[in-house]
Amino acid sequence: MRARVLMIYTGGTIGMTEDPRTKALIPLNFNQLSQHVPELALMDLELSVQAFDKPIDSSDVDVSTWVKLTGIIRDAYNDYDGFVVLHGTDTMAYTASALSFMLENLNKPVIITGSQLPIGRLRTDGKENLISALEVAGSVKDSRNKLGEVLVYFGAHLFRGNRTHKYNTEDFEAIESANLPPLASVGTHIIFNRHLMLEPSSEPFIVHQEMERNVGVLKLFPGISQAFVERLLSTPGLKGLILETYGAGNAPSEPWLSCVLAEKVKMGMVIVNVTQCNKGFVEQGRYQTSVGLSEAGVISAADMTMEAALTKLMYLLAKGFSLEEVKRYYVESLRGELTSYSKLV
Repeated sequence: MRARVLMIYTGGTIGMTEDPRTKALIPLNFNQLSQHVPELALMDLELSVQAFDKPIDSSDVDVSTWVKLTGIIRDAYNDYDGFVVLHGTDTMAYTASALSFMLENLNKPVIITGSQLPIGRLRTDGKENLISALEVAGSVKDSRNKLGEVLVYFGAHLFRGNRTHKYNTEDFEAIESANLPPLASVGTHIIFNRHLMLEPSSEPFIVHQEMERNVGVLKLFPGISQAFVERLLSTPGLKGLILETYGAGNAPSEPWLSCVLAEKVKMGMVIVNVTQCNKGFVEQGRYQTSVGLSEAGVISAADMTMEAALTKLMYLLAKGFSLEEVKRYYVESLRGELTSYSKLV
């Protein structure tokens, strides 16, 4: 029996084609997809397509987009073996991370892909990304390739979605997973790294659609002022903050910074320490410049990407947990989004 795959088009570069008269990029008519990608007819799967009524640029993605996507997957979950989401690259890592938390107990793959050039362009990377993502989604009929998580396929690699980050605006390999190797690499064959895959869940599939929007991001920089930090942290309704720090989780040793952060933590705000580096681990307290953060009650994000750290915070804060429960769950790996430091030493 052929695998059944649902492709969901949200928008983004991959779904564009060039108007032959004006040369402007226009949304592709996905009812005529086979005309642009005739190779789809050769694939051994049953493909269905569902497109957003109004395709969106990935820069316009917000929580409502994630809610819409999870709703589509929830309603079609029992009818398909896998899902492929076509998405713009700019916020792809945010969506992949958010969906990983919103879709609990997956036993099917949800693969997000896109492209740097429109699929209607002659030199596009969109065809390869689309065809390979569909092939991976359809390969779950092979019991050796069981996938049960949110993934990103891009540039000949299959990544865990909540480990990804867009690092390049020019190359076809625009997405990276700096702290976790690819789950599969695609060349003449698809080579799966099965030891890295999450085990598909045997528990009932659950969709969470509540995400806390009252969160913020503060990126530290040399010369940052106390007035600026205090004003940002005084944003009405702010419940959580991602603090982007230097190196292994370090911050200026100015006493006012740890005092301001400690005050907000005591008032119930959740503050998370994420490194500005693309690769590596927050080791809060290793250097004197991060001791103050630990004493202030700031939580370490370990080796999570900023995108995963932010969406995980949005997810946990929406659950109605106590501050201590949020802190406890935050440092646990819920969907493979972080590596326990004990595994690195």
